[in-house]
Amino acid sequence: MQNLTEGKETRKIVYFATPMLLGNIFQQLYNVVDSFIVGNYLGKEALSAVGAAFPVMFTLISVIIGFASGTTVIIAQYFGAGELTRVKEAVDTLFVVLLFGGIILGGIGVLFTDEILMLIDLPSHVIPRATDYLTVIFSGFVLTFGFNGTSAVLRGMGDSKTPLYFLIISTLVNIFLDYFLVVFLDMGVKGVAIATVLSQAGAFIIAMIYLSRNHRIVDFRARNFRFSKAMLRKNVKIGTPTGAQHLFLSLGMVTLFRIVNSFGTNVIAAYTVGGRLNSFAMMPIMNFSTALSTFVGQNIGAGKMHRVYRGLRSTLFLTIGIGLFFTLIASVFAHPLMEVFTKDEGVIRVGVDYLRIVCSFYFIYAFLSCFNAIFRGAGDTMIPMFTTLFSLWLIRIPVAYILSDYLGFNGIWWSVPFGWIAGAVFAIIYYLSKRWKRKIIIGDLSQ
Repeated sequence: MQNLTEGKETRKIVYFATPMLLGNIFQQLYNVVDSFIVGNYLGKEALSAVGAAFPVMFTLISVIIGFASGTTVIIAQYFGAGELTRVKEAVDTLFVVLLFGGIILGGIGVLFTDEILMLIDLPSHVIPRATDYLTVIFSGFVLTFGFNGTSAVLRGMGDSKTPLYFLIISTLVNIFLDYFLVVFLDMGVKGVAIATVLSQAGAFIIAMIYLSRNHRIVDFRARNFRFSKAMLRKNVKIGTPTGAQHLFLSLGMVTLFRIVNSFGTNVIAAYTVGGRLNSFAMMPIMNFSTALSTFVGQNIGAGKMHRVYRGLRSTLFLTIGIGLFFTLIASVFAHPLMEVFTKDEGVIRVGVDYLRIVCSFYFIYAFLSCFNAIFRGAGDTMIPMFTTLFSLWLIRIPVAYILSDYLGFNGIWWSVPFGWIAGAVFAIIYYLSKRWKRKIIIGDLSQ
């Protein structure tokens, strides 16, 4: 576990973010390998099915993601203040919620998969494959939640290395199972989903055993659990805005997918591959922002606001530079990048347009991500939620609808930077108002 309240800010943030970055590179390999296997061995219809499944899956887990994010912030501030008993209560409360949440949400997903897919106007010939994929994914929600919950807890305590090791194991197993189940056993998209669930299940089981033996705060034995209703209320208060943010984000993705679906299979497949590559490029920015959020939480808990400002400045320089680098890569190598996933020229042509439009604005996304990280670390989670709602629902979706009538599918791609710019401007204005400073978490749990 790492104390972020002492030492050079840039070095601390980079040191803390690097294991997360490496971990998320491996995590993104889940999606990249899935798309590679599906696109090259199963065709563009299957690729469209897997792409359509993601926003549906993300919609169901958004509330749980918010709860876990709230726990990370709470843990960071209590850990920074040295209140380890409170940290233990936050960890145990999180895992109880993840257990029941995984059972309930997974059951809902399995029962209503077809109905959900019909709501997004997915082409009828794609729905059966999307159903096969999602049914398996939903069945493994409990294990998926547990795996990601463990990582969130450890990051809050400043331990970003241990989750990396388990994630590497999970990713390597996933790559092997993807190839084995799809290419050798010919299980189609269902094989891809089975590979994902089994690899995360194995990593979670290993993580439970290891952490129970080596961390006195993280203890999975039932007799040592300290479920706290007061901590649950605190977590709901802090995590609900973040959960709502992810919920509205996922619903926005579903709405955008309805627009994309109207342009046919080539555009759906290109959007799927482009989205995978876009997520991979945005990942370092998101990781450094996540590190900044934990850095802010610990230093607020320690009463060191001057380090918060210096941490923000350092992270902005890092993420803007990273954004410009990936803009160059995506602009120059857009065509060969698309060819890795599909040989269909129609899909490639659409995907190249997507990459060259969206990737040109990563530096704007860096501003948006860093300032939202400051607000989350301070406990002001309402503002990142509002920023998401504003940039997505009031800017990006209306722009996508309007421009797609005039520019075709390229109008959908242009809506992405429009949303980022609007969100970044709002976040900067709010930061300068200094209202976020009024939000702290540590204190009386009865509040």
